[in-house]
Amino acid sequence: MIRLRLNAALVVGFALLLMLLSCSHSAPYGLEARIATKPYLEMPSEADGKIPPLLSQTGVFSDTPKRIASPGLIPYDLNVAFWSDGADKSRWIAVPRGQIIFSASGEWRFPAGTVFVKNFDLALDAANPGTKRRLETRLLVRDSRGGVYGAVYKWRPDGSDAELLSTSVTETIQVKSARGEVHEQTWYYPSRQDCLACHTAGAGGVLGAKTRQLNRPFTYASGVTDNELRTWNHLGLFAPAFKDEELQTFTALAAANDTSRSLQDRARSYLDANCAQCHRPGGTVANFDARYDTPLAKQALIDGPVLIDQGVDRPRVISPHDIWRSIAYMRVDTIGDIRMPPLARETIDRKGVQLLGEWINSLPGPEVLAPPNISPQGGTYGQPVEISLTASEPSAEIRYTLDGSVPGTSDMLYEKPIRLSGPAVLRARAFKQGFTRSITAQEVFIIGKR
Repeated sequence: MIRLRLNAALVVGFALLLMLLSCSHSAPYGLEARIATKPYLEMPSEADGKIPPLLSQTGVFSDTPKRIASPGLIPYDLNVAFWSDGADKSRWIAVPRGQIIFSASGEWRFPAGTVFVKNFDLALDAANPGTKRRLETRLLVRDSRGGVYGAVYKWRPDGSDAELLSTSVTETIQVKSARGEVHEQTWYYPSRQDCLACHTAGAGGVLGAKTRQLNRPFTYASGVTDNELRTWNHLGLFAPAFKDEELQTFTALAAANDTSRSLQDRARSYLDANCAQCHRPGGTVANFDARYDTPLAKQALIDGPVLIDQGVDRPRVISPHDIWRSIAYMRVDTIGDIRMPPLARETIDRKGVQLLGEWINSLPGPEVLAPPNISPQGGTYGQPVEISLTASEPSAEIRYTLDGSVPGTSDMLYEKPIRLSGPAVLRARAFKQGFTRSITAQEVFIIGKR
């Protein structure tokens, strides 16, 4: 009897030891086991199939109002996210049976029926950032032919469900600043066709999920923090799999606020996340390659030629120490027709612009003069108007013309306000010894008409 009790105790003790060993082995990984999802969830296998009209019918969430992901969906995040007008984003992936074809660089290939899920929420009050409005949930589906298609669901005001959009929609949203000032922000809900403008075949259809974006820590619902690549690898998602020690050899994009990384790394990472889907070999007609995995010397970024000069003399993709002649910077720092990215961007990413500007100004080169300020701005005036020109650099001289020609050092020197009594195309440039001349500033004035 005593021997049986001892044997039973040994068995229980051994079982407990195995359990502890198992827990100690699995605890470091964010997720313990893979749950293969149903292919496509409840979405069709092709873009021309019947897409559920409600988000609750897609199989993405087990509780749609609470946005609780269905079993098997894996949450993830990125090192550097695409700028989406200041929205907060959350992401999941549903991977059916099969494996992701892994590559340490470049794009991964996903099994048919993989579904990517991304929520967009916008903070409505800067003084209370927890006050957010649900805007949309986008799905991207790897179809049965190796391509992708998208679906956009716009959330109802009460948050109970989201409805499929058949076309793009633009909405004006009231947003309060930290000072309590209310301003209007435009939000663009893309159409299904818009999705393919960025999720191009040349980029493999899928943009965010790749090695350089997921080589990062992530805290899972269990409270465990683990490298996302490591977790996915130990779930058996990758073919070929890799060894844990290989992680340190993989590239990782640098977040804009990660001061442990160089300014150049952070700026190039920003361009990768926001531009590389189109700016790559076989992509758009522009010459440069924005992919971070491409060595800087081969990207045609710094001093790279441009196809459209935007009316700037000596323009470059990135002009060293010269933001005024850097067309990439110019197109990020605008919401006009030349803005980049051109789709679903209604605001300027001020932090991104600052990052690019700091990098450009850190590159070796002579000091560059800013273009003169013209005040008042051009327009139609009912009577003569006096125009003032100012330069930001002390003792810089300003030369100007009134016929639209490019000012040179022999053109009229600005010494006092210019009185215009008739129509004119005023162009001005700043000059100073030891500095690169400014680009040309221009305003058009129509005088005497209303």
